[in-house]
Amino acid sequence: MKYTYIPHGVCSRLIELEIEDDVIKSCRFLGGCNGNLQGIGKLVAGMEVDEAIERLQGIDCAGRGTSCPDQLANALIAAREA
Repeated sequence: MKYTYIPHGVCSRLIELEIEDDVIKSCRFLGGCNGNLQGIGKLVAGMEVDEAIERLQGIDCAGRGTSCPDQLANALIAAREA
């Protein structure tokens, strides 16, 4: 399943996910800190959705109350519910 998510409160503008059998096949961010977000995408590839959510949910960036990793967790939750 391919899923697109618009993050809120962060620099990135879009998260594109591909999930198959509850495993993240690919994750791509548009906008934001390019190198870091490429790294996050590579780190979560092959990871089970629930594990990624558990690891990333609640991470804060500069007191914003959210971050790109936190928004990725939100995207995974939304994709699971879609």
